[in-house]
Amino acid sequence: MKISDFLCSKAVTAELESTTKKEVIEELTDLLVQAGAFEKKIKPKLVEVLLTREALGSTAIGQGIAIPHGKSEQVTKLTAALGISKKGVNFDSLDGEPAYIFFLLVAPIDSAGPHLKALARISRLLKDKYFRENLKVAKDEKMILKLINQEDGQLA
Repeated sequence: MKISDFLCSKAVTAELESTTKKEVIEELTDLLVQAGAFEKKIKPKLVEVLLTREALGSTAIGQGIAIPHGKSEQVTKLTAALGISKKGVNFDSLDGEPAYIFFLLVAPIDSAGPHLKALARISRLLKDKYFRENLKVAKDEKMILKLINQEDGQLA
């Protein structure tokens, strides 16, 4: 599985504007709606699912990374959005540091295998400090996608 298999290329931003956990989740969900990945009417339910998952424990894994994720009946395929925050957002990270790189992942209820594979793939991709730094300073969405595709190809 590659990141490009589930990352919605039109739901990527180099300029995430949010300053709170809830805003980040809403902004990334909005990107998915604007990209046509989901209908606008299911956005409130998706946000609720993602915030409920966050209440169980933060999805910020440290090193400036957060992977908010959840499963929903309204979703028919594994889909992700990606946002980069230049300022960083307090996301209750394990290391106490702000998060800058946000991969939001939503999956159908019955997709435990693909959901876990996608989370593992994202984690593996973001292990590389040099890659994370390049993502954080990427000037635009085109550059972010280029970096991901290059790194994704090397991990294959």
